Amino acid sequence: MFFYIEPVLKSNIPMKLMMYLGNDLIEAVPLDQERIPKPGYLGSFKRNLKEKYKEMIMQFAEPPEFLVINFQQA
Repeated sequence: MFFYIEPVLKSNIPMKLMMYLGNDLIEAVPLDQERIPKPGYLGSFKRNLKEKYKEMIMQFAEPPEFLVINFQQA
């Protein structure tokens, strides 16, 4: 599955973790590309985002979706 991300989201940070609820982008977090393969690195961001948006998540029937996007290849 491929997604087109608006150019407005592009920055000098090449990779971001994107959290979606339904079709809505909730937040994009910049990532350190070298740390992505390390156990727990992405999980810590996901846990923090889930806690930050806990009330919003409870209003949706489906759980949030997380995508890692490489903007250098987009």
